[in-house]
Amino acid sequence: MDSALIKQIAQQLGFDACGIARVDRVNDEAMKRYHEWLASGKNGCMDWAQNHQAIRENPELLLEGARSVIVVAMNYYPHVFQPDSAPQFAYYAYGRDYHEVMKQRLWKLGEAIERETGHASRACVDSAPLRERYWAQRAGVGFIGWNNQLIIPGKGSYFFLGVLVTNLELEPDEPCLDHCLQCRACEKTCPSGALRCGETVDARRCLSCLTIEHKGDLPEWVKDVIGNRVYGCDECQKCCPHNRDAVGNTTPEFQPKPELLALTRDDILSMTQEQFSNIFSHSAVKRAKLAGLQRNASIIHNS
Repeated sequence: MDSALIKQIAQQLGFDACGIARVDRVNDEAMKRYHEWLASGKNGCMDWAQNHQAIRENPELLLEGARSVIVVAMNYYPHVFQPDSAPQFAYYAYGRDYHEVMKQRLWKLGEAIERETGHASRACVDSAPLRERYWAQRAGVGFIGWNNQLIIPGKGSYFFLGVLVTNLELEPDEPCLDHCLQCRACEKTCPSGALRCGETVDARRCLSCLTIEHKGDLPEWVKDVIGNRVYGCDECQKCCPHNRDAVGNTTPEFQPKPELLALTRDDILSMTQEQFSNIFSHSAVKRAKLAGLQRNASIIHNS
């Protein structure tokens, strides 16, 4: 089984991009930036970002004898959108939880490798301390933009990433050497000042982090910049010229429920736990829980 066959199977499984990198330690510059990000406190409420540093530096610790990192991507850009006046959910949360959708497909790719070669694999979709964007760049899938998103040349950044670490030796792809256009649109558009181009994102000011990850009351200043964003924020992607030609995804699981598209602020504020569970069953929105969603809804306003 060679790299070309791996990519063919990945395409058949519904992945929109696939690249391969050789297992190695993460380079010193990338780890230096990561450690500086942590030391400055820019990880904010994401305490988990400090855990398992050894694995973040070396994916071989995830799987004995690991030789290759297979990186896949799936488009999540919607075909249909919420009304502009509705409480806005980040596009990635429109459909079924991507962790479930992608991991099932990655497992199938791993099973194909084991069946054909006897080699083991481990599927990771935000479920292991791997630097997915770093490995996506190393595998030639895309490059990390100034908005800290992984950008696939010609396709944009509205993509989920998944990784399959395997002990099968595969021919690696050349790293992606493309780069941002340096327009600084993401920095200028970020409503909360979380972005400084050329630097890591400051999660303490990122509305996506705050509305999803933060527990308890939000800082007072958030009320002035939250607009009508009730879960997440896509502003640094919406303004990006690399997303100018983004195409709606065709994955059935990522299509939004009509109930989500129709939600109003009053619907959320009066929502019961049963209603929340029905609408957001198998949804990434569950991460915020009903309490978090209602906390956010209580302070949103028309932007």
